[in-house]
Amino acid sequence: MTMLTDPAAGYARYGWFSRIEGWLDSKGKGAWIAVMVLGFVLFWPVGLAILFYMIWGKHMFRSSCSHRSSRHGFGHGRGMGRHSGLAMSSGNSAFDAYRAETLRRLEQEQTDFEAFLTRLREAKDKAEFDQFMDDRTRRAAEEASTEADEAPDQQR
Repeated sequence: MTMLTDPAAGYARYGWFSRIEGWLDSKGKGAWIAVMVLGFVLFWPVGLAILFYMIWGKHMFRSSCSHRSSRHGFGHGRGMGRHSGLAMSSGNSAFDAYRAETLRRLEQEQTDFEAFLTRLREAKDKAEFDQFMDDRTRRAAEEASTEADEAPDQQR
């Protein structure tokens, strides 16, 4: 057998773990699930470890997500960005003009709102700092008056 006929043979130069992973990948999601269930049956921490590896290693969702995105044409393989579908013409010039104006207006509102939030945070920070400084000044004045009141008592 060559590497072209046996996908797991390509992992032969790696360790046993990589060979097992390659073999399971070549068999599909069902093999991963079967190994996980077997791990739970034999010793539950092994099954749990395999489950975590499947989730964080993206083995659980790999084929279904890539298949779904390519089927609907939303994948990055088509060279489309995040808003590329919005830039395409619908064929109706009135609608395209309305959509462009609406998107421009929404982007302007978003920019204005973010600027408002920044000013609001700055005003809140300034108010808190002013209150802190007033409290600090008041405490310093109280301590000075307390020390002044205690000083004559100590001289008697």
